[in-house]
Amino acid sequence: MKIIDKYILKQFLFNIIFGIIAFICLFIIVDLMENLDKFIDAGVKYTIVIKFYINFIPEIVKLILPVAMLLASLFTTGKLSSFNEITAMKSNGISAYRIMLPFIITAFILSGAAIYFNGWIVPSANKTKYHIDRVYMHRHLESINKDNIFLQDNFNTLMCLGYFDDNTLTATRVSIQIFSDTNTNQMLKRYDSQIMKFDTLSKKWILYNVIERKFNEGKEKIYKYDTLSIKLNFQPYQILKEQQKPDEMNYYEMSEFISAKKRSGYNMSKWLVEFYNKISYPFASFIVVLFGVPFAINKRRAGMSVQFGISLFICFIYFVFMKVSNVFGYNGDIHPLLTSWLANIVFFIAAIINLIRIKM
Repeated sequence: MKIIDKYILKQFLFNIIFGIIAFICLFIIVDLMENLDKFIDAGVKYTIVIKFYINFIPEIVKLILPVAMLLASLFTTGKLSSFNEITAMKSNGISAYRIMLPFIITAFILSGAAIYFNGWIVPSANKTKYHIDRVYMHRHLESINKDNIFLQDNFNTLMCLGYFDDNTLTATRVSIQIFSDTNTNQMLKRYDSQIMKFDTLSKKWILYNVIERKFNEGKEKIYKYDTLSIKLNFQPYQILKEQQKPDEMNYYEMSEFISAKKRSGYNMSKWLVEFYNKISYPFASFIVVLFGVPFAINKRRAGMSVQFGISLFICFIYFVFMKVSNVFGYNGDIHPLLTSWLANIVFFIAAIINLIRIKM
């Protein structure tokens, strides 16, 4: 690494860190002003409030990293341009593309690191944050509870649980109905049981005091068992997963949740878009740097303020485009994978065109 690379990289990283800290402080102050009275009314201890905002920080970093990197790249290149340092580099045979190299490499590395950060660290912190919200503030609670639960185990199997105890992994007042593969109006079999427990070793459900009914050509046969082992796709953790949001799940948890819902016949387009966004969104940092640096690397008559304004406007357009394209993915009009990467693809192409047009 050359001295000039170290010089640029040092300023760029310092500005990124400064921007992230500034945004974190701003977010926390605004959120605290909005929710302080709610914390007080709920009688939440100050230690819990501190824990809440500590776990809020990863989500803030995830959201503002692209903006922080954009501003850091603009400020760094703008400062170099204002003091004619870029002109001096060019006069010594260093091209604009070579000057941009430390920015591009750093942005790409940080985008790659953000994939892990957004996929595991942020969901882990969000679980704690949402737990505090649900327990102390009674927010983010879904309508699903542990009473009268109706589930679709797969496309031809329906389940009704009168009550589910997640501590003992036991369900009561259980009814399982299995329908024909070709005619979902035709019931083939039904199980009724007062108690159903999950065996963690065999990963099967054990029914107690079971009545099995089989239906064939208008005839019904009844069988009774003291215990009956049955294999279901339904897992105990799915009851709790129903209350979780995409932001609380890491890659593996979200993938398993989507697969389970797909087996039950649910349309998971929205969840798939959110899943693919966990990988595509981190590269927004790389894209905005590609856009921002060319605008600031050439000294313009309009000054740095206009350069900032243009680049921030482009960043705003990028995020609007991403949100709008997500809506099409939610509705199933566009494949979720393409939806998640569409903004990156379009603006990457535009950024490359912009790079080609800058003065060497």
